[in-house]
Amino acid sequence: MVKLKKYNGFLKLFVIFLTLFFTVSCSQKNYSLNKIEGKQLPVTEKTAETPAIENFIKPYRDHINQDLDNVLAYAPETLDKSTGKWQTSIGSLLADVCLQRGNTVFKARENKDIDLCLLNHGGIRAILPKGNVTTRTAFEIMPFENNLVVIALKGEQILEIAAYIIKEKKPQPLSGMTFTIAKDNTAKNILVQGKPLDLNKTYYVATNDYLANGGDSMIFFTKGTQKFDLNYKLRNVLIDYFKDVDTVVAPKNIRIREE
Repeated sequence: MVKLKKYNGFLKLFVIFLTLFFTVSCSQKNYSLNKIEGKQLPVTEKTAETPAIENFIKPYRDHINQDLDNVLAYAPETLDKSTGKWQTSIGSLLADVCLQRGNTVFKARENKDIDLCLLNHGGIRAILPKGNVTTRTAFEIMPFENNLVVIALKGEQILEIAAYIIKEKKPQPLSGMTFTIAKDNTAKNILVQGKPLDLNKTYYVATNDYLANGGDSMIFFTKGTQKFDLNYKLRNVLIDYFKDVDTVVAPKNIRIREE
């Protein structure tokens, strides 16, 4: 028994010695990372679900889907951004809605009126299909977290807006402003709220925060003299509009003409 105790004691001391030896040895050497190896683990529909995780997520998913599929209005026709050279039905609708609903907030807060609204063609990410319009529809059309903002611009920048639209040759969503494209590709007969453009006047233009910062090369917005963030997401503007109407009616008035 005494020999066994001595052996165990010796073994413990030997283990401690080895531990200290390797610790000191490693600390005196500089190691560097030579390579990193890894492999891709694809996640597909065939990947097996973990029952515990699925059971935890399911109530939340069902609740969200119920909210998203809530019917808000009805669209008698499909609205998309591919039909129309200088304007589209869905683009005109979005610009009109942002101007009207944004003006309610702006008027109450600043006691001023929004004169026009300009959004971007690329910001419309889905069609508005014929049939029931749901909250999901709004999320599909406007999936980004953009806020509605108002920029104070001089008349010179309104000219730049018209020049930009002509140059880009895309149906940018526009409301509150009309003009004619002359044969030399310049804008003429520019009207804002039905009145001729005044180069010395300050106009209040609604847009989204991405464009307000010069996104999509809309540099004219960065020349604004004032900026008002309405803290109103464009998606919520659309949802509130759907809630207020029984039927979605696409605007038919012409905003941009060609000679």
